[in-house]
Amino acid sequence: MLLPLSIFIKEVLPDTCTGIAYVGSTPLRICKQQRILILKTFKGIAQRGKCSMGWFFGFKLHLIINDRGEILNFMFTPANVDDREPLYSESFIENVKGKFCGDKGYIGKQLFEFLFMNGIQLVTKVKSNMRNLLMSVYDKIMLRKRALVESVNDELKNIAQIEHSRHRSFANFIANAR
Repeated sequence: MLLPLSIFIKEVLPDTCTGIAYVGSTPLRICKQQRILILKTFKGIAQRGKCSMGWFFGFKLHLIINDRGEILNFMFTPANVDDREPLYSESFIENVKGKFCGDKGYIGKQLFEFLFMNGIQLVTKVKSNMRNLLMSVYDKIMLRKRALVESVNDELKNIAQIEHSRHRSFANFIANAR
């Protein structure tokens, strides 16, 4: 059941990028910190990771959406994977073209060059210790709309309930998330 469901989800996703795409990741906690050592369901699969809210045990959901809030692609990784790592996968960014907006966690010269070679312009805010470069007003407005990714993440976590601690198998986790 899991394989046909995965194929169906990937086929249903719109492959129309409007020239503007947003990227973001969200943690998927699978248990509380006290239960990490006794959890056997995800042994060897889930990892400890850190996000802006602190340490957690589980996975990360990486999303790419267009400017209308439609999910273009998604990827699950263990929690200890850097947010930039999935963007090096060409199958993950295959439907993206034009401008690609992300938060400060996606800043990196190597990633910028890789995306630029694939015809994608990475737009992020600058960190406080970076030299400020001129940014067009259009790019600044697009970065303000990046909250759209956070809204989609919130919808998935709270309404679709993809994050909970009642999973009894990895297949159950994937089937619930898709």
